[in-house]
Amino acid sequence: MARDPFRAAVVRMRHHYRARSTAPVSTLAAAPHPYTRVLGLLAVVVLGAWLGLLIVGSVRTPVGPMDTTMTLRPSLSGGTKINVSPLGALELNSHVAPVRLDVDVDQLDPERSQALVKHPERLSGLQDEVTGDVAAGTRELAVRSCVAVVSGATALGLAVYRRPRRALAAGGLALALLAASGISAYATWNPKSVLEPKFSGLLSSAPSVVGDARSIVTEFDVYQQELARLVTNVTKLYDATSTLPVYQPNPATIRVLHVSDVHLNPASWHIIGSLVEQYEIDVIIDSGDTMDHGTAAENGFLDPVSDLGAPYVWVRGNHDSTVTQAYMKGLKNVHVLDEGSAVNVGGLRIAGTGDPQFTPDRSRPTGGRAAEELAGIRLASALRDQQRAGTPVDIAVAHDPNAARQTDGTVPLVLAGHVHHRVNELLKLGTRLKVEGSTGGGGLRAVQNEKPEKVRASVLYLDRATRHLQAWDEITLGGLGLTTAEVSRHLPEENLASPSPSPTVSDASP
Repeated sequence: MARDPFRAAVVRMRHHYRARSTAPVSTLAAAPHPYTRVLGLLAVVVLGAWLGLLIVGSVRTPVGPMDTTMTLRPSLSGGTKINVSPLGALELNSHVAPVRLDVDVDQLDPERSQALVKHPERLSGLQDEVTGDVAAGTRELAVRSCVAVVSGATALGLAVYRRPRRALAAGGLALALLAASGISAYATWNPKSVLEPKFSGLLSSAPSVVGDARSIVTEFDVYQQELARLVTNVTKLYDATSTLPVYQPNPATIRVLHVSDVHLNPASWHIIGSLVEQYEIDVIIDSGDTMDHGTAAENGFLDPVSDLGAPYVWVRGNHDSTVTQAYMKGLKNVHVLDEGSAVNVGGLRIAGTGDPQFTPDRSRPTGGRAAEELAGIRLASALRDQQRAGTPVDIAVAHDPNAARQTDGTVPLVLAGHVHHRVNELLKLGTRLKVEGSTGGGGLRAVQNEKPEKVRASVLYLDRATRHLQAWDEITLGGLGLTTAEVSRHLPEENLASPSPSPTVSDASP
C-alpha cells in the first residue's frame, strides 16, 4: 500500500517536468511570428501549385492539323509562348498575370495536313475548327490546372505540416491564387497581341508565317482569326520540309530597310544583302557612321554598297568625313543626301542632311548639341520649302537624334542613328522619330565592350498610296560570338487602336 502513493508522486513529477520542458519561456519565444507563418504557408502553396502544374497540369489537344500540348507556367510577366519545334517560337504579350500559357506544337498529323494540302477549300473552315479546338483545350486546361494546383499544394502542405486542416488551407489558397490569376489574365487580355509577335529561331527568318504588313494591319481584329492564320502557315511550313516558304510581297506595300552605324564591320554587308533578298526591300536608308575614322584608306570598304540589290540612300555621320561622302557619291546605286537635299527613290521622296560634326575620336572641340539642333533646323526649313513647292517629303534622315527632332511637324517620319540603341517616339507635332541601333554591332570597337553589342536593323512597311508607315519589323542578331536571331513586329498606335476592315481571302498572302 505504501508504494502506491510513491508511484502516484512519481507520475505527478513526470507530468510536471514534461509540462515545464514543453512550456514556452515566453509567448514571443514559443510561437512563431505571424508573418513567418504566413510567408511559410505562401511558400508551401506556391511550390506545391508549381509542382502540381509541372506533373499533371498539361493538356494534349488537337488544334486543326496539329497535335499540341497546353500548359500553364508560373511567370512574372505573363503572356503566351507558342513553341513550333524545330522552327522556333513566338511570344505574345497576351495578358498580364503571374501565369504564362505555353503551347507546344508536338507534331503535325500527316492525314489532316495532307487533307488540307489536297483540298485547299477546307482552309476556309479552318478558323471555326481551330477556334473550337482552342476553346475545348482551354476549358480542359483550366479544369486540370485547378486540380493540379489544389492537389500539389494540399499534398505538400500535408507533408510539411502533417495536419489535414492546414493542408486543406494550403489547397484552398492555391485555388484562390489561380482564380485571381485567371481574373487578372481575363481583365488584361489583349487579343491584338498577335499583331506584335516576337519571333526566335528559324521563324525569325520566315516573315511569311504571319503574312506581310498590309495583311496584318487589315486582316485580323480578333485573336481566333489570327490563330487560324498561324495554324495554316505552320502547316505550310511543315509541308515544305527543308525549305521555308517564299515571302510573297504585297504590291501595295513599300519596304524600307533602315540601317545605321555600321562602323567598318564587313559582316554588315552580308546581313544587309540577306535582308534585302528575304524581305524584298525597295530602298535601303543608312543614317550614317558607316566608317570609323573617315580616312581615305577606309574607302574601299564601301564598294559592296553598289551590289546590295536595292537603292542605297545615305547621310554622313560624325565618323564619316567629307572624303567619305565624296567617295559615296561616286558609287553606283547610291544617293547621298546633305543640307536638306531630296531624292525620289523606291516610290518615296526622301530628304536628309549630314552630321555637322566630324568627331571620329572625340579629340577635337565640337559644337555639341547646339550644332546638331542647328543642322536639324536647317533640314526642317528645307522640308517646309519642299512642302510649299508641292513636292512633300515622306521620310527625313539625320544622323543625330537631336537634329532629327527639329523636323517635328514637317514630315511624317524621320530616321536617325548615332546612339546605338533603338528609339521609337511620336513627337509633339505628329512626326514619328525612329532611331536605329548599330547594324555593325558597334564595329571593331565592340570587342572593347564587356558584352558583345547586338546587330540591329529594321524593315519599315509603308503604304504605296499614302506612303504612311503601317508596321515595322525590328531585327536583332547576336553580336560577336553569338548566333541568336529575333524579329519583333510592331504597329503604330493608331493602327492598333482601329484596324482597317478585313479584305477578301484572295487578297491574303501566305
